[in-house]
Amino acid sequence: MKVIFFVVLMFSSFQGYSTAREDSVSNERKTIYFFSGLGADSSLFKNLKLPGYHRVYIRWIPALPNESITEYAGRIKSQITVENPYIIGVSFGGIVAVEISKQIRVEKMVLISSVRTKQELNKMQFFFMKLGLYHIIPRGLIKRTNFVTYRYFGAHSKSDKKALTRLLEDTDVTFFRWALKSIAYWDNKEPPERTIQIHGTADRVIASRLVHPDYRIKGGGHLMVYNRANTISKIIMNYFGK
Repeated sequence: MKVIFFVVLMFSSFQGYSTAREDSVSNERKTIYFFSGLGADSSLFKNLKLPGYHRVYIRWIPALPNESITEYAGRIKSQITVENPYIIGVSFGGIVAVEISKQIRVEKMVLISSVRTKQELNKMQFFFMKLGLYHIIPRGLIKRTNFVTYRYFGAHSKSDKKALTRLLEDTDVTFFRWALKSIAYWDNKEPPERTIQIHGTADRVIASRLVHPDYRIKGGGHLMVYNRANTISKIIMNYFGK
């Protein structure tokens, strides 16, 4: 049961055609590219306070049949138009960001509630996904919230639950199924350079015990980019400012 909820929760909020929003462009500011995980648009990043940086939110594009994460990263990287960008990736968005960092030079990268390598994911999760059993997960389980999804995401407040409900309702099931298939064959074994990893001790989607982050947020769940934004913002600003 835990494996089922992992695959539902890690990818359930993706839309193949997410909308993008950019702050006003300034040539004097460094650019941060955001790869969402818990949400197809920029909504879960809205509480991050990163003054002085130009923000660009990557738009998820439809995946091609049998496309690998590496191949997908090769196409979506066209949205990165500046040299030596800064990148922030959350959950599955962090995995895509890791693959992009192998194809272009990234100045600095932050992974939040995500992983650097396949070794940080549970082996049972890979087994489940390689069997293709995600095809039998009902659409209703993917697209609706309940007390279990609230608990697994760490959505405790009314605001958290409202945000999570909206994200799950916007789930693109086709993209969800592709994501599960592609991660089953993700084979990255080398941690990316110039990268820090921030993880919550209460993350139930990507178990905290399996990762070795640079920063652990006590009590932080998989939704912490939204509800622990102040703490995460300080870590990011300190890292990017070095």
